[in-house]
Amino acid sequence: MDDEGFRQLINHFDYSWKGYRRVRTGVKRRISRHMQQLGCRSIEEYLKSLESDRGLRKQFDGVMSVSVSRFLRDRALWKLLEDHIVPEIARANEEKVRFLSIGCACGEEVYSFKIVWDMVHARLGCMPELKILATDINPDYLRRAQEGVYSKGSLKEVPKELRNMYFTYFRGDDLYRIAPSIKKGISWKVYDLLTEPLQGDFHMIFLRNGILTYYAEELKRSAFRRAVDSLASGGYLIIGSHEELPVDHKDLLRFRDQRYIFKKVVTSTPPRHEDTK
Repeated sequence: MDDEGFRQLINHFDYSWKGYRRVRTGVKRRISRHMQQLGCRSIEEYLKSLESDRGLRKQFDGVMSVSVSRFLRDRALWKLLEDHIVPEIARANEEKVRFLSIGCACGEEVYSFKIVWDMVHARLGCMPELKILATDINPDYLRRAQEGVYSKGSLKEVPKELRNMYFTYFRGDDLYRIAPSIKKGISWKVYDLLTEPLQGDFHMIFLRNGILTYYAEELKRSAFRRAVDSLASGGYLIIGSHEELPVDHKDLLRFRDQRYIFKKVVTSTPPRHEDTK
C-alpha cells in the first residue's frame, strides 16, 4: 500500500495523517493483510466492504489501533503521581477511588498505575479501595494485557528494584510476567470512546497517546467532551506529554503548570456512584 491509498483511507474515516505519519509503515502492512483476507484488490473495494459491514469496520478500527507503550513511560509523570497526585486522591476519597484508562493497549500503563498505587499504599498504610476500568477498541490488545507478559524492552524504564518486586523473569524466553497481586481488581473492556456513552465519576482518567493523536479534530473534540463529563469534581485528566487539548475547557486547570496534567474544577454537586464495570 502506498501513502496515497493510506491517505484516502484515513481521510475517509476521519483519522489524522499527522498522528499516523511516523507509525504508518506497520499500520499499512496490517491494512494490506486485512484487504487480502477480504479479497479486496483496491481501496475502493475495501471502502465498500467496510461501509457495508459493521463487523468489518470494527476490525478495521482494530487494524488502525497503535500500541506504542512501555512501563512508567514519561518518568516525570509517574513521579508526580507517586509523590503528590495519588496521595491527594487517596486522602480526599476515603472509601473508593475510580481510575479509567482509555486506549489502554496491552496494559503497560494500567499496571504502571497499579504499581504506583501499591508503592503509595506501602508508604501511607491506609488506602481506599481502588477500582480500575481499562478499555481499548482492540480485543487482541486486551487479551495480551490480561495475560500480563511483556518483553524486556517494555520494562526498560522500570528500576531494577521494582522489576524484582513486581515481575517474574523467564530467562529462557527473555520475558517478564506481572505479579498476580498487581493484576487483581482490574476490569478490562472493549470500548470505543468515539461512539459509546461513558458513565461514572472517575477520580482519574488516562487519555494518553491515542484519540488525541490519531483522530481528526471533530472526533477528538466530541470524545474529549465525553471524557471530561465523566471526570469527577476535583479529578485528574492525564493526556500524552506531546498532546494538546482539542478545545479549551473552563472546567480544567493545569496541575503545577504541567502541559499534560489537568484537574477538574471542584464543584458542590454530589458525585454519582455508577458501577464502572
